[in-house]
Amino acid sequence: MQRLRKERTEEALWDCVTAYQDFEFHTYSGLPYSYHMKYGRSGTYTKELWINRREKSKSLVWSSVRSAYQKVLELQQESERPVVERPKALGDIRGITYIYGIFYEFALLEMPEKAKEKIALQTAGQKSPEK
Repeated sequence: MQRLRKERTEEALWDCVTAYQDFEFHTYSGLPYSYHMKYGRSGTYTKELWINRREKSKSLVWSSVRSAYQKVLELQQESERPVVERPKALGDIRGITYIYGIFYEFALLEMPEKAKEKIALQTAGQKSPEK
């Protein structure tokens, strides 16, 4: 992750993504998930992340991650770790809820305090209080 903080390149992001497989991330609403990647015929990882959120895995293509990353890089022109109010603020990208959680853990963006509180409650094994 240190390389990603220094370089801010897609290659550094890819290295970070491959290294953090099976790590527990959280969505904006505090739900836990992880991802894994599969090997292709050439023996290298495919450009697809398989999200483990429920019984069935959902795939997340690398081009979606790259699109969101480009938006984060734009926001970082103003702040090193910009506060992104909600996942859709990064764009109308398939799987953005999961990408947002990954980028938060990689210290590419900051979540609003209310989202952090939801995650803290979820990780403590409690349910989020009603509004």
